Amino acid sequence: MVLRIQFTEDPEGWLQQVKRQSAYSLQAIRFRHHCFYRARSEDESVLALVSKGDAGLEAAMVADTAHARQLIESAGGNVTIQTLAAELNTPVLSVETAVPLLPTHIAKPWGQEIWYTGMEVRGVSHVGDELHSVPLPWLLSLMPEAFCNGKPEQLTLLKILDPLPDEVYGDLYFEMHERKQEVYVVTHVNKQAWPDGRGGIRFGFNQRVRAKYASDDEFKAAYLETVKRYESVRRRIDECLDGIRLQQGVGLNDPVEPARIDAWLAQVPDLLVVQEAELRAQMDSFSNLMPLQVGDVVRVPCMTPHSLLHGVRTVEFQTPVYERKILSFAQKVLTQQWWDTEEALQGANLDVEAAQLSAAVEVVPGLTQQEIVDFDDFRVWRLRARASVELSLAGAQSYQLLMAVSGKVRVAQQDLACEQAALLPANGASGCCLFMESGAVALLAAPIKG
Repeated sequence: MVLRIQFTEDPEGWLQQVKRQSAYSLQAIRFRHHCFYRARSEDESVLALVSKGDAGLEAAMVADTAHARQLIESAGGNVTIQTLAAELNTPVLSVETAVPLLPTHIAKPWGQEIWYTGMEVRGVSHVGDELHSVPLPWLLSLMPEAFCNGKPEQLTLLKILDPLPDEVYGDLYFEMHERKQEVYVVTHVNKQAWPDGRGGIRFGFNQRVRAKYASDDEFKAAYLETVKRYESVRRRIDECLDGIRLQQGVGLNDPVEPARIDAWLAQVPDLLVVQEAELRAQMDSFSNLMPLQVGDVVRVPCMTPHSLLHGVRTVEFQTPVYERKILSFAQKVLTQQWWDTEEALQGANLDVEAAQLSAAVEVVPGLTQQEIVDFDDFRVWRLRARASVELSLAGAQSYQLLMAVSGKVRVAQQDLACEQAALLPANGASGCCLFMESGAVALLAAPIKG
């Protein structure tokens, strides 16, 4: 028996036909994948092996190459999807229950972001296992309705913010979003940076400082003038550091570790270094400091300036759009040549809105569920197990994102260690069951299906 590759414009519909078959089968298809996340949008061809057996519907994908086609079409009639996938160096995914999300590390001047569902020019998240993986967007093209409600570009973004523990160097941009909604859950506070275990975030503006001015316009004007004075000194220092970068063969926009920057600063005029510290303190006095410790939740409304501080690690769920306005940064901004302070202040919310979390409710005996955010495009819940417990996640109308925070967590017979995550399909099979041991904590997110 020859395994023939069929082309289909509708891979998900084709998979549904395979699912309805009563006997075991292994089939192969070719489909087009639109690479919306690349600088130049284009289509590419992907091959998929699909089987239905005792484990339900399984799929394995690989780039459409002559070598891959030859391996598939020369396979014997009794070959299994596991055997053929191993020869193709690609994972077998259980597409009816849960697909493991693999972390993609993105270097930042303040530390790193760890993406689980990120798809853009700077990086693309993957799915699979420790040995083999494929790009996440391939899965979204194979089964768009099940895994992204038919909108790959709108898949809720799950990532970790991992700032350096170094004061100043580990502080994120003081920035504001007009459309992007995000929520942080604090999972670790570095004791080197914060010995008492309480870190923080700059969140909105200092209300006591604001009250000193006769009007909000005067407050904004004073803040803007302070930022401009700081930015002038900041740019002079960055020009000095850029000269050193060129001398040492370091890219002008490459992230550099703090120890190396400190060494370079020794070559910058002392007066500039002193002025920078003084002006930064004046500028920062206008912002509101909110203390944070492990377990705290921060909802970031649109139009609210914010900056997570050094050494505070968080899980973040957000709207998958790249838009921000940078009000200030205590380092060189590597991704753009300007600051957006004046424009941001025009619409910035000057009030500090401390959102209150809803009460936790018991969904099954021994398991509580607390809604931590209800945005207009997605919701997130925190699950806590007070006893070893199981919860069915099957049959949901939309896809779901699950991340283990602490303790023993298992979904669809797959163990999730701390900060491991999985993508669950809409209308998942009955085997899509969550197990949590007593004391375990997990985060679950789902989009608002519109």
